[in-house]
Amino acid sequence: MPKGYIVANIRARDRAEMQRFAEASAPVIAEFGGRVLARDPAPDIREGEVTGISVIVEFDDVETARRFYESAGYTDAKAIRDAVADTDLRTVEGV
Repeated sequence: MPKGYIVANIRARDRAEMQRFAEASAPVIAEFGGRVLARDPAPDIREGEVTGISVIVEFDDVETARRFYESAGYTDAKAIRDAVADTDLRTVEGV
């Protein structure tokens, strides 16, 4: 079964609150078996105009990635992020 990924670009306006988001989301990621593969505050953008912190989180499958995103725990953490950042986020099925 292919892995599932969450791919996000986050444009933060408040680093302290983003740290709170990271602390709130980390245990929820672990609860769903997720692994943060990349977190880069200054990615090398080669094409397109999406900016911000790039994050890639791997899950065992795309359904688990979706359940994580829709979970109560992540919804609570996401509220912190939503207050201080603009985010582009997608779930992606691996090959």
